[in-house]
Amino acid sequence: MNSPTLNKPASSAADRRWILVVEDDEDIRSLLWKYLSDNGFEVMLARDGKQMDEVLASARIDLIVLDVNLPGEDGFSICMRLRNTGSPPLIMLTARGEDTDRILGIELGADDYLVKPFVPRELLARIGAVLRRTAPDIESSQKISAYSFSGFFLDSSTRRLLGPTGVRVILTSAEFDLLLTLCRNPGKIFSRDELKASSTTERSVDILISRLRQKIENDPRDPTLIQTVRSMGYTFTAKVNVP
Repeated sequence: MNSPTLNKPASSAADRRWILVVEDDEDIRSLLWKYLSDNGFEVMLARDGKQMDEVLASARIDLIVLDVNLPGEDGFSICMRLRNTGSPPLIMLTARGEDTDRILGIELGADDYLVKPFVPRELLARIGAVLRRTAPDIESSQKISAYSFSGFFLDSSTRRLLGPTGVRVILTSAEFDLLLTLCRNPGKIFSRDELKASSTTERSVDILISRLRQKIENDPRDPTLIQTVRSMGYTFTAKVNVP
């Protein structure tokens, strides 16, 4: 890498959040490294999926900024691979602004999607929004940190979901946030707008619901846990217990 790969200010580095920027354009890498570093983040850089894997294997990363158009394995493939194994929250960058590409990114598990050219300040705001959504809810976790339903165990402090056999069910950060909201409000009918995160659309909510059903329903085509309420939205009908 020709760009600086790591920025470590001496003050309170342990308290800072770590961002990994995966981008093959050296000018953009350098720009984001400086801008995010100046705004209080620790920043690591990678120019392709191979370097990204090396960083993830050796460092704790809080969020990934991932370009779609990378040499070798493209960003969509990387996003799908990361989400199948569990990964930090992920924001995709692309020069393509078509709705189909944005929806594909969300379907594959991206937490947000930003089209180039973009203003660095907008990326900074989106990073902050994703990190706030995915950070453990300290106040709530002090009261209730875990929920069980239909053999599943959801731990908000570790952000993990265990299935009936005790095996971890891999969720994206957006899927986890949605399931946590449902577990905290069983029986409540949510409109799509109420379930919509700040960076998503109503269509994105439908996609997240569909993905969650694939992971927790016995028959996703005939769901019994997350049910659709016609003309209103969705409701979580499972009996939720607090261990």
